[in-house]
This record gives sequence, structure tokens and C-alpha cells, in this order.
Amino acid sequence: MVAPTRELALQVTDDLLVAGGKLGTRVLSVYGGRAYEPQISALRDGVDVVVGTPGRLLDLVKQKHLDLSKIGVLVLDEADRMLDLGFLPDIERIVERIPAQRQTMLFSATMPGEIVALSRRYLTRPTNVRAESHTESDATPQVVQHVFQAHQMDKPEMLARLLQAEGRGLTMVFCQTKRACDRVAADLEQRGFDAAAVHGDLGQSQRERALRAFRNGKIGVLVATDVAARGLDVDDVTHVVNFECPDSADTYVHRIGRTGRAGKEGVAVTFVDWSDLTRWKLINGTLDLPFANPEETYSTSPHFFETLGIPEGTKGRLPADQRNGRAGLAAEELEDIGETGKVRTGHVREDRERPRPRRRKRNRARTRAGKPIEAGAAAGTAASAARSDKATASSGDNVVDAVATERKRSRNRRRTRSGKPTGAPAATGADTAGSQSA
Repeated sequence: MVAPTRELALQVTDDLLVAGGKLGTRVLSVYGGRAYEPQISALRDGVDVVVGTPGRLLDLVKQKHLDLSKIGVLVLDEADRMLDLGFLPDIERIVERIPAQRQTMLFSATMPGEIVALSRRYLTRPTNVRAESHTESDATPQVVQHVFQAHQMDKPEMLARLLQAEGRGLTMVFCQTKRACDRVAADLEQRGFDAAAVHGDLGQSQRERALRAFRNGKIGVLVATDVAARGLDVDDVTHVVNFECPDSADTYVHRIGRTGRAGKEGVAVTFVDWSDLTRWKLINGTLDLPFANPEETYSTSPHFFETLGIPEGTKGRLPADQRNGRAGLAAEELEDIGETGKVRTGHVREDRERPRPRRRKRNRARTRAGKPIEAGAAAGTAASAARSDKATASSGDNVVDAVATERKRSRNRRRTRSGKPTGAPAATGADTAGSQSA
């Protein structure tokens, strides 16, 4: 059985163990992120059903630990998602190694042209079984849907208030990117909610830990991407929140299908940003939903509180007396599964640390151009002092010379006009007048 994601492979394995428990069916799940040795050991002991992702299945085949020449039944689960993830070449390699005399079953939520072509290529006179309601929009009849036109900066506040609605149980929040998942989960934790993120950048043990904590009710909010949460079946999920608008109608149906399962009622809330209105109108038209023009909504809008059953006066932070209602993610043990590849957590195992020898202290003199820097510095200091003394003496001599020159130049000079003293013409004129009167 081939599954697109690790989480789906684990889920299918658990279901098969329950279904074939009394028959003694031996089921093994193989997928990346775990050590090879336990999987190889189980294959050597013998199994009846192998459930895995395409990459790990091919790795075991190339290492000659898995023989596909005796396979009698091939199951391709979530085939449309495997095509979206680019697994078609891997599926072709797997099918080529399986005998032609076999039973092949292909399961797909949607039937695009690629899936039809794949079924015609590898299935012989297949029987098509289609499970649907009268209208595509009735695929989730037990889910009450709400769509709000929200501002990007106000979405975290709206989500925090929505999570305090009456009757809210386990909740799944969907984001488009891995960074958005981490950001939303961290913001919810700061606001007092027990939340965890699940996406492809996390280690396999971390992803399994978060899913176990969510299934066991130790955390109440799971923030996930579409790929990580594809096909997950968790009981008692009461709310699904599309924090970011899905990219297609199929994605929207898959998201809201995580709630309202097994005849139970659920609530699906979608936040549509202004920039996503065009995309949402295409989704709305495809599914024939009555939300072509979502109402503009803010975290303080009265209709937002009334529609979702949020108590009046609810703020964006969980009150202190309502916190610690769940055990939290820390209460779930992180399983050591012998992950392959780089360790992303940044922690170093203590048993792998080796004592480092103490470094021997050496008194090494710093040198420059083959000479100790201290000696050069001392010589430079002496030379600088000598230059300073010389400069001081020189400046003193200059001051003395300047004073002497100033004294030498200070002379009592009389004012003259045309080479004669300015007082001479007046005296001459007086003498002339005196002589005339005589």
C-alpha cells in the first residue's frame, strides 16, 4: 500500500492492525525519517502488508531488503495528492517491479485527468466506485460553514477569540506555508492556548509527538499545512479554521472534511483576506456556496461574536483561570525513533559528547616583523617622548624669538602726509601769517 505522507501511512497502519487484529495480520509501515534497521529487521521476520511512502519503499527495494516480485495486491491511496507532490515517477518504478497478475486498487478524492490516465495505464477493465452526494457542496453535510472577509493584521486576534467560543473542542488551523504555521502556533502559545505546529520541516519524531498529543487531547489546537494534514482522521474535531484561504476547491473540501466526521456536527470558519477575494470567488462558484461576497468582519464585530457563539467581552488572550486545562505538548514524550539525516533541534546528546583535553597555557610573546611588540612599543614610546620634548623645546624657542621680534619692531613712528609730518603744514601757515603782520 502506497501513501503520500508519513502521517497517512501511520494512520492506515493503525486501521489495518485494528481490522486484522484477530486474524493475526502482520502490518509494517515504512517511511522516511526513521532508522532503517527496525524496518529491515521486520521485513526479514516476514510481514503480510507493507504500508509506506514511495521514497522509502524504493530505497528498501534498491537495497534488496524488499522484494516486490511476489506482491499480489497493490493499493494506491490518495493518488491525486501523490501526483501533486510529484511522486508519479516513483509510482511507475514501483508498478514496474510488481507482477502483471495482481489486483490494483486506486483511491482518490478527486479524479483529474492525470488520475484517469494513470488508471487506464495500470488498471485492466477497472470497476469505478464513486461515493458522493447529489451536489459537490454536500460532501460535508454535517459541517456548518462560515466565511468572513478579514484583515491580515486582525486575523490572529479573531482566531484567539474564536477559540474561546462555546462548545469548542479540538480545533485544526490550516495555513498555506510552514513559516505561517510556526508563527500562528507561537502566537497562540503566547496568548495562553495549548497549540502545536505540524509541517514538513519538523523532524518525524516531533510530528508524531504533536499528532499523538492532539489525538490524546493534551493540546487543543493543531496548526498544520495541507500536505501534513492530508487524510488525517482525528475524533472529536469540532472546529476547522482556514487561517489562510485555500488555493483550490478540492483543498477547501479536504480541509473542512477534518470535522463533521462519523455523523458528528462540526464548524468550518474561513478567513478571506482582501487580496484573496478573487480566488475565493472561484472556489465559491465551483462549490456553489452562498458566500460570494463575504461580510467584512473584524475581531470586534458584533455579528462575529453572535454567529460563532463567542461570549460577550471575550478578549484575544485566554484568561488565567482557564489556562492549564490540558496537559500540553510537553506532557507527550518525544520518542527516539533513530531519525536519519540532520538533527534539526540543535541539541547534542550527552552520551555522544566526549571530554575535551584541557588546553595548555603558553606564554607566547606577540611579535611584529620578528620583533616583540612590547619592545617595539617601548622604543616607540621613548621615541615619541623624545619627539615630544624636542617639540616642546622648539616651541619654547619660537615663543622667545617671537617676543624679541615683537619688541624689536615696536617703534614710535609719526604720522606723515606726502613725506612730511601731519602737523608741519599748520605750523608753517602760522609762521607765514606772523611775518606778514610784522
